[in-house]
Amino acid sequence: MTSPMPSQTARLTGRGCYAADAPLDNPLHLAFLRSPVAAGAIETLECADALDVDGVVAVHIGGNVAHLGALSVNAVIPVSIPLPYPILAQTRVDAVGQPVAAVLAETPTAAADGAEAIWLDIAEATLPPPRTIAQQHWQSGDCDAAFAKAAHVVSASIAHPRLAPSPMEPRGIAVRFDAATQSATIWHATQTPHRTRSELARILSIDPSRLRVIARDVGGAFGMKASLYPEEVLAVWAAFHHQRSVRWIAARSDEFLSATQGRGVQSSGALALDKDGRFLALRAQTTAPLGHWLPNSGLIPAWNSARILPSGYIVGALDIRTEAQTVPLGPTGIYRGAGRPEANALMERLVDKAARVLEADPLDLRRQNLLPADALPHRTATGNTLESGDYGAAIDLLARESAYAALRAERDRRRAEGALVGIGTAFYLEPSGSGWESARVTLHPDGHADIASGSSSQGQARQQSYTRIAADVLGFPPEQITVQLADTAKCPEGIGALASRATAIGGSAVHVACTRARARREAGETGVITVEERYENTGQAWGHGACLVMVCIDTETGTPTLERAFCVDDAGIVINADAVMGQIIGGFAQGLGEALMEAVRYDEDGQLLTGSFMDYAMPRAADIPQVHVAKLCSPSPTNALGAKGVGEAGTISAPIAILNGVLDALAPLGITDLDMPLTSCSLWHAIAQALTKKDL
Repeated sequence: MTSPMPSQTARLTGRGCYAADAPLDNPLHLAFLRSPVAAGAIETLECADALDVDGVVAVHIGGNVAHLGALSVNAVIPVSIPLPYPILAQTRVDAVGQPVAAVLAETPTAAADGAEAIWLDIAEATLPPPRTIAQQHWQSGDCDAAFAKAAHVVSASIAHPRLAPSPMEPRGIAVRFDAATQSATIWHATQTPHRTRSELARILSIDPSRLRVIARDVGGAFGMKASLYPEEVLAVWAAFHHQRSVRWIAARSDEFLSATQGRGVQSSGALALDKDGRFLALRAQTTAPLGHWLPNSGLIPAWNSARILPSGYIVGALDIRTEAQTVPLGPTGIYRGAGRPEANALMERLVDKAARVLEADPLDLRRQNLLPADALPHRTATGNTLESGDYGAAIDLLARESAYAALRAERDRRRAEGALVGIGTAFYLEPSGSGWESARVTLHPDGHADIASGSSSQGQARQQSYTRIAADVLGFPPEQITVQLADTAKCPEGIGALASRATAIGGSAVHVACTRARARREAGETGVITVEERYENTGQAWGHGACLVMVCIDTETGTPTLERAFCVDDAGIVINADAVMGQIIGGFAQGLGEALMEAVRYDEDGQLLTGSFMDYAMPRAADIPQVHVAKLCSPSPTNALGAKGVGEAGTISAPIAILNGVLDALAPLGITDLDMPLTSCSLWHAIAQALTKKDL
């Protein structure tokens, strides 16, 4: 039996089905007029000329959709001021790129021409200051006393650049309207098809049974496609309002302007140590930016960037604060790692600074202060349970695999010859998602099995992994197993694919359902056997690992080169080794992008300066070094498979390992702090300034 989901070969040969490919009969095409300024009152919005454009069917403004509901938000930290969810701007605009009017036309070109013909006048206003809308504070022990008695105190501040997630497929939605049943089938480029259906039903006041959501192929997501966007709500509302099918496919410029961005978190902290290098206390503050509206998971970065501290280390006293602030820039949301890289960067920068003050080996200092294996499970001051692992073993394996002692000797020799070369290391934790997922298993008398999962896939080889799980449990050949994902009409309800949850929780649901189905078959049951499982894990699975890079910086140009890269990762029980390797390497590539080249920039008026790939750099194949990967395995007791997340490992560990490596290379010049991205330009300026100071 062949799977109803396309194979990788089908996608690579152009036979996949993305939102732009979904079959619609004579649809209306949607385009948006977006705000050209970051703040101001709408004084004129004249649409008559747009309606005169050949092919334009309708133009809608904020008043047409003001009655619609708001998006639900996962309030992982307490929210004091809820944000509005304007489908189209009402009387004012709050960010460049905010949708102000929507044009529906017979062709995409006519829709774009109609949007160009709208007359919009905005009384531009001064940008409002940041406003805190959510915050949380954790404390444990006596920080004041610990800092007072400390032999050493180190501090660090890190400003993460805003990042554009930039999946290969931009946002898109295709709505096939059925006038006879007053229902819609929706092809949506999303990580969370069931959430799309439930949110649309609530926002539009439509019974969920009238909506079917399919996410057949999704060309990348990285968290950017986890929520429901105003443009997508407008598309579905327009289909019901006009009783016609509707399609909206974002242009790349739309993505830079209005898709959620990642990172942007600013963090600072201080670490107190005794004379022997033991960690006594940590104070930390993180501030996460929000846009003018809040995605469903928009508070996750603020939460994760604080609650993961102090990582896997033993720290006697903690004082950790986080807050989320609105700023008049593009919306922010979860992006591969979603606060994990930010927490890890602050802690690992502090550890590296402590090693330098103590004149200690950075790996030795980490090993000395990490929780030992027999201390797990461990309950943290921020309410998390680190359930399993051997953190010291990860450091030991990294040292062996990288030939660490030899690398340090090579670094020192080259330094003595005048080269700017450094070694950067980092430990990391990766908490996977928590909660539930679902699966339905159907065994047929002819010897094949159908698996339907509430999870979804955006390129993680989910079908292959679930096929392996089912084949192992049922004893069926893989070719006799079909896997169906991401169709609300054919699959049981689920959460989706985000926060590295799909294997640990979704795969466990498949495992348990198959186990129950096999038991019924072995009991002599005949005919078709169907089992449904709503599986909930008992807590988050915490993957962990370590990363090491060797960096060389060209003194004349400032160009950084990653000469060596090593990763150690513990993902628990591995179901699909090839997929895990791909996740680690891909995550490392995205982490390298943050560290060395990617940054969304705005000017003082809130105007986007990096609105295309002419201005926004991303890593290319030639920029990625060979990454040597080694594995540990400590099964998680929190789920049936013993699996842990690994999808975000590279984005968590690589940026700070690279930053530590660059600063180690520049240490002989007295350079102790730099902001990412570490471009050749910024490094050249830092080197030039340091050399000038030395000459003086």
